[in-house]
Amino acid sequence: MDNVEIIQNFIDAWSRLDAEELASYFTEDGIYYNMPTDPVQGQDNLKAFIGGFIGNWTQTEWDTLNIVGQGDVVFAERLDRTQAGDVKVDLPCCGVFEMENGKIKVWRDYFDMATFMKPFGG
Repeated sequence: MDNVEIIQNFIDAWSRLDAEELASYFTEDGIYYNMPTDPVQGQDNLKAFIGGFIGNWTQTEWDTLNIVGQGDVVFAERLDRTQAGDVKVDLPCCGVFEMENGKIKVWRDYFDMATFMKPFGG
C-alpha cells in the first residue's frame, strides 16, 4: 500500500469516530498539529486528544477533494462534514502528512478555526 492510499484510508477512518483506530495510523512518536492549536505528540497523547476532539461528534464524513503524494509526503485537500448533535459544520481543510514506514510521522492540518467554531456559537 502506498502513502496516498494509507492517507485515504486514514481519512475514511474518521467516519468511524474511533480514537484508538485513528491513533494507530501514527508512529509511536507521531505528531498531530492542528495549526490553530498546539501540536500533540505520541500515540497515547494522540488517542486522548482525538478522543476529546471528537467526543461530542455524532457523525463525520470527510470528502477528499484533491490528494497527491511524492515520496514520504502526502497533501490532502478535504471538506470535513461534521455533526455534533443538531450542529453541522462543513470545514475546508488541507492536511500535509509526513510518512515513515507506512505510518504518519507528522500531520499538519490547515483550516480556519472561526469556520469550525461559528456554528457552535463561538
